[in-house]
Amino acid sequence: MQYSVEGTPLPVVICQVEPGEVIVSERGGMTWMSQNMVMETKGGGIGKMFGRAFSGEAMFQNRFHAEGGTGEIAFASSYPGAIIPFEITPSKGIIAQKSAFLASTDGVELSMYFQKKLGAGFFGGEGFIMQRMSGQGIAFVEIDGHCVEYELAPGQSMMIDTGHLAAMEETVSIDIQMIKGMKNMFLGGEGMFNTKVTGPGKIWLQTMPLSGLVGLLTPFFTK
Repeated sequence: MQYSVEGTPLPVVICQVEPGEVIVSERGGMTWMSQNMVMETKGGGIGKMFGRAFSGEAMFQNRFHAEGGTGEIAFASSYPGAIIPFEITPSKGIIAQKSAFLASTDGVELSMYFQKKLGAGFFGGEGFIMQRMSGQGIAFVEIDGHCVEYELAPGQSMMIDTGHLAAMEETVSIDIQMIKGMKNMFLGGEGMFNTKVTGPGKIWLQTMPLSGLVGLLTPFFTK
């Protein structure tokens, strides 16, 4: 499958789908498609359906394929940011924020990733439940704002403000760390906790979490 990601600040991924290929999207994710693209809505089993629901997606997914030749289909971002294509393999899965999944090829499995550490779930800003993308294929993920990628060495850590962790490889561990000093905690404006990620593996950070954008705009709607 050929694809291109175009446009800013509201990007779109445009896919050229060959006969026999299938691309999967969240419900309502399709923006436009050629006339020879055919859609089929499926759940894929109760366990998978509830797993997707808890990870921030709809229970059902739409599957698209082309008939009679190459077809074209596009999936647009729902908020300002970036669309990042991830190459998923059986040995390299991705953990992403809730509702990050936009679309993927048929071999990618979307499921729930549950934070094992209570502290990370309560105070880390990412919540208990994130999305896991595994299997084999290409997954397109929505990032809030601009995306910056880092590769952490084994044992190397980075402190991240709440909500700015967009995605990470499965080899990366996540925890929380309390900000040191009472004055820093209550007067510094950074909150009480930061998210701590430790390598080895890649992480993808986002410059403007949707929650931060909502916080900035709320005063203008409440006046």
